[in-house]
Amino acid sequence: MSGPRPSRFFLFISLGALFSAAGSCNKQQNAPPPEPPGVTVTRPVQHRVMEWEEYSGYLTSPDTANVAARVSGLIMEASFREGSLVHEGDLLFVIDDRPFKADVNSKQADVSRGQAQLDLATATLRRLDKVRQSKAISEEDYDTAKANQEQAQAILAAAKAALETAQLNLQWTRVTAPINGRVSRQLIQPGNMVNTGGGQGQSNLLTTIVQVDPLYCYVNIPERVGTQFRKLAAFHEKPGQVHVPCYIQLETETGFPHEAFIDFIDNRVDVNTGTVTIRSVLPNPNGVITPGAFARMRIPASAPYEATLIPDAAIGTEQNERFVLVLGPENTVQARRVKLGALFGSLRSITEGLKPTDTVIVNGLQMARPGAKVKAQPTTIAPAELEAIDKSIPATLPAATRPTAAPAPATGSQS
Repeated sequence: MSGPRPSRFFLFISLGALFSAAGSCNKQQNAPPPEPPGVTVTRPVQHRVMEWEEYSGYLTSPDTANVAARVSGLIMEASFREGSLVHEGDLLFVIDDRPFKADVNSKQADVSRGQAQLDLATATLRRLDKVRQSKAISEEDYDTAKANQEQAQAILAAAKAALETAQLNLQWTRVTAPINGRVSRQLIQPGNMVNTGGGQGQSNLLTTIVQVDPLYCYVNIPERVGTQFRKLAAFHEKPGQVHVPCYIQLETETGFPHEAFIDFIDNRVDVNTGTVTIRSVLPNPNGVITPGAFARMRIPASAPYEATLIPDAAIGTEQNERFVLVLGPENTVQARRVKLGALFGSLRSITEGLKPTDTVIVNGLQMARPGAKVKAQPTTIAPAELEAIDKSIPATLPAATRPTAAPAPATGSQS
């Protein structure tokens, strides 16, 4: 009595599933097609740019002075604070000057005595010269008087020279700074003797001063970049003089905040490294930057030129090729192969494959497919990014048209 019931139950289930599937198919056939994916698009921007490269280097002082005692004596006073900035002519050390004052007084007395002897010899010669015409004296007496005058003149000249030396020694008891810069520590403390003769292991070196304003920054650049740089330096108003702006940052800094200028490029290439040495001059009026510090230098890699810029996020990669997606007729996606130039912040220059009238997809690349339609939302490149590019172009460099052959990729500015 209970055997047929399961068969009827499964029959009803099968019929219900069949009707349900048929209804689902009808709904799918009647559903509207999906909307195209939304993307953000923009137009390329023609803008004046300038390429830069970055290299590591070091800072050094243009001048270093060893401050030494020029006379022996007792150090009485040190009139400076160790590690401070000093100016040329500032008093640093005072050596006991009493012996030198006494020597000056002695030499002044010798000059006075010599002058008196010369006056006496001159008067005697003048008197003898008057009576010489009357043959009242012999020629021998006259010659002796003349020789005595010449001897007195020589004695007076020697006395004056000795006085000048004594005055110099007295002046050298006040040791002053020979240059502007930052002074080091005191190598000899007040109360100690300094010996210019260097006997018994003694030294006359008192301290050192390094010039800190300006500083030099030396870097080594590849031969290829050196050739480009020489061509760029030729744009200067005075041929033969290198004066190209550059920017420097220290190890603890970012953004290259220090403006400098390149004033020297070496006259040869190092055959061992294939590099050329260049030097920039970095103003350091407050003396905060220390010689010997590590630094990064940002140097021009091209003259200013007009470039086609798009956001770097719009660049796609397929094996070794670079491409962008552009909008064709009726918002249909098209793939366009391009050649990349330098990177300027978040903007990439395109050297080939893109026209200023093209519309480039920036965001939503993963949803866009070549041949498919998309829903485009226009956007523009932020003015702040273009302003940053403008600020990076020094006003002292003349504008130039970009050469037909693009330069080799820059180490620090291209990828």
